[in-house]
Amino acid sequence: MHRTSRRHRIAERLAIALICAAAAGQVSAAPAENPDAAVVARIVDEGLNRSEVMRTASDLMDGIGPRLTNSENVRRAQSWAAERLRGYGLSNVHLEPFYFGLGWNLDSYSASLTVPRRLPLTVIPVAWSPPTDGVVSAPIIVAPMTREEHFAAWKGKLKGKIVLVSKPGETSESKEGGFQRLSDKEIGELDHYDAPNFDPLTKSRWLKSHAFAAKLSAFLKEEGAVAVVTRAYRDGRLVSGEGYHYIPGHTLLLPTMQMAQEDYGKLVRLAAGGGKPELSLSINARYDDKTLDAANLVFEIPGTDPKAGFVMAGAHFDSWIAGDGASDNGAGSVAVIEAARLLRKLGLKPRRTIRFALWTGEEQGEYGSLAYVDQHFAERPVDAKVVGEAREEAWNNAFPIRARPEYAAIKAYFNIDNGSGRLRGIYDEGNVGVSSLLSEWLAPFKPMGAAAVVSSRTHGTDHEKFQAVGLPGYQFIQDPLDYDSRVHHSTLDTVDHMRGEDMRQMSVILAGVLWQAANGEKELPRPPVPTQPTPTDPFKVADPDQ
Repeated sequence: MHRTSRRHRIAERLAIALICAAAAGQVSAAPAENPDAAVVARIVDEGLNRSEVMRTASDLMDGIGPRLTNSENVRRAQSWAAERLRGYGLSNVHLEPFYFGLGWNLDSYSASLTVPRRLPLTVIPVAWSPPTDGVVSAPIIVAPMTREEHFAAWKGKLKGKIVLVSKPGETSESKEGGFQRLSDKEIGELDHYDAPNFDPLTKSRWLKSHAFAAKLSAFLKEEGAVAVVTRAYRDGRLVSGEGYHYIPGHTLLLPTMQMAQEDYGKLVRLAAGGGKPELSLSINARYDDKTLDAANLVFEIPGTDPKAGFVMAGAHFDSWIAGDGASDNGAGSVAVIEAARLLRKLGLKPRRTIRFALWTGEEQGEYGSLAYVDQHFAERPVDAKVVGEAREEAWNNAFPIRARPEYAAIKAYFNIDNGSGRLRGIYDEGNVGVSSLLSEWLAPFKPMGAAAVVSSRTHGTDHEKFQAVGLPGYQFIQDPLDYDSRVHHSTLDTVDHMRGEDMRQMSVILAGVLWQAANGEKELPRPPVPTQPTPTDPFKVADPDQ
């Protein structure tokens, strides 16, 4: 007996509901005389019944894998994506370069306990670590150091050793569930206004930690250590391998690995018990200075009215190296690719151009989107000699902001980068003037659970660079799934932890919102162009320990 699939029935019912609601004047974003509701219904039908998003995800993540910024693999992935996008009929598919730093390619690695017994260990090299000269075998020493003041205690004790530099600690078992869907109550709790806070006296902890890592590497090298091991920040044998020393002449000086908490604890106990453990480890990695430029991949669906401007959607294409970069952020990237495919497959001709971007450099400080905003929309006075993580900090605090020619032309930017969970709504970033129009654009997708517009801000991804210069850039609310608890940056970041139903929903909603933003008469109100803020606490005194 023939059975219609559940996905087909849902898509069919939703498409019929949208068209009927439009005819009855029940969809606020699409009255009867407006064809947008019928277009959205077509997008829903195509995107749920004939989706390619999970096949695209497998081709990218299973077939190509992790995409470290400026690595050979990210360039391979960009070439693959460009070819596929041209095959879909996208226009103006091209790369836009920006200065980044060294490429780094990891070919193989290993680590084993050799004394008092033989045991393979769970590790990952820290990105941009120097390679080893073959296999390094040496005794370990547990020498926790978190501040420069700790160096003195270890002088003369580290020669010929593999140094474990992290505090041992207990394993980090979470007291919360590892997989989560947002309840309506939890989404409602996001609807609060986050007052801005400007504190010029507090230095970036991120910058401080990177600066300390460089000083620690130099100290250990001077003391004659042969390699460095750090402790992973999650349990469950999860490792991540984040690294930030990619500027020529400023790389780490010793091979550096991150080790799973459970194995790190084992070594600490053996050392404390007098067992004198020894390790063998190797890192087969290659620096690449053929070009110090990374690149963003940009493509378009041309609009019919050149004077109407354009809307954008984007996601970051780069990833870390421990997994395949599936949820972070292959999910957002393939959703962008699928949304573009849907709009082209249906032959839609929007009034405004729809521009798409797959950023790189996000994991090191949102450098791809920063460079694009700086090149296309608004200039901030930052010395070109300021590079690396210091550039983002300087750029965020540089005034005045001067508009470039495309500043007025961009009408909206939509970003996806919080894993592969289904979309539940959108953050209005504290700009209450945009809430009603965002609600209209999301209204057709209320049956899919994506209707909320909340006032809180979300941080740590590419829409921030648009917001930073007063442009309407927005990030969607997503179900967390196991993103923060296990998958984010870890060895588990593979296609196995992506949910196909969620990815289809995500792609459909992105395409539908883009269509309405590109084809409607209404535009999102812009926030004011940021100017130099005054300190939130004018009486604060600098803390010498910070």
